[in-house]
Amino acid sequence: MRVYVPLTLPGLARAHEAGELGPAPLPAYAVTPALREWYVSDNLEELEYAALTRAAQASLRLLALTPGAPPRRVVVAAELPDGAATADPDRGLDPAAVGEVRVGAAVPLRLAAAVHVDADDAAADVAAAVAALGAADAGGALDEDARFTVDGAEDHELLWYGVQEIGNLVG
Repeated sequence: MRVYVPLTLPGLARAHEAGELGPAPLPAYAVTPALREWYVSDNLEELEYAALTRAAQASLRLLALTPGAPPRRVVVAAELPDGAATADPDRGLDPAAVGEVRVGAAVPLRLAAAVHVDADDAAADVAAAVAALGAADAGGALDEDARFTVDGAEDHELLWYGVQEIGNLVG
């Protein structure tokens, strides 16, 4: 099962130093039944891209909780044994939790398949999206502009890096 773990660059640096993603339980995103229903596709590649996108959105929220972190979304894709990650059936219908899973144990970096990170030129849009999250979540008159700003971060495709490149990304 492929999972997508949202991080920040400081979080990736800690994982690199520790040799694992953790501690457990670890929030992640995957192709779940709820994601399949929400995205309405049978194409596994499209579904995995949707899970990656959901993890990138979660990375924005982590950035909001990590003052001073470089404004770049980070997602680690990892291959886990079946059953290592589970969806919460009570949250499956919550639109905010589509594709969300919990990984029950720390994930050794040797199980990571790739790292996805924003390019440097996305920093301004990502920083603006992080700043607009509160207004976008609150709704009201500012909701549309704030939502537009948050969605603007998604205009930037995450770059693909091999796991062996993590040192260069965080160094």
